[in-house]
Amino acid sequence: MTEAEEEKTTGGLVGKIAGKAKETAGELIDNDDLAREGRLQQAQSESELAANQRNAEAQQRDAEAQLEEEKVETRAEVEELRAEVEAEQEKLAAESEQSREEQQAEAKAREEAAAADAKRRAEEGSADAQEHQADREQQAERELAAKLEQEAKRAEAKADAIDPEEG
Repeated sequence: MTEAEEEKTTGGLVGKIAGKAKETAGELIDNDDLAREGRLQQAQSESELAANQRNAEAQQRDAEAQLEEEKVETRAEVEELRAEVEAEQEKLAAESEQSREEQQAEAKAREEAAAADAKRRAEEGSADAQEHQADREQQAERELAAKLEQEAKRAEAKADAIDPEEG
């Protein structure tokens, strides 16, 4: 092996250009080893460029696959969050409906209590009025009885005055 073969050759586009230069120089100076080394370096550089291209394409595919996987995960997360939001909205709507129904029940109970209280007061008022009426009637009857008793006494006194013997 020559010292030139032991050297690490530059790869990629620079290596290809250097290989072409070696090949051309080897052909010009009639050095088959240098020309062969130049061709080998060109082939190695082309091979490396192709490998780099395949590697870049593979990385691109990996990145696209990763992106697609992330999109799928994101869609799943969005759907999960949408379901959670919907469930929370349904829960809030149910709670709101329950609260509204409770408020209506409380309002109805207050109305019924107020109506019952009003009816009780009306009945008490009516009973009081009837009691007052009965008291007035009793008073009127007592007054009438007292008046009739006085009239009876006067009539009796008159009768005694007219016919004293009977008394």
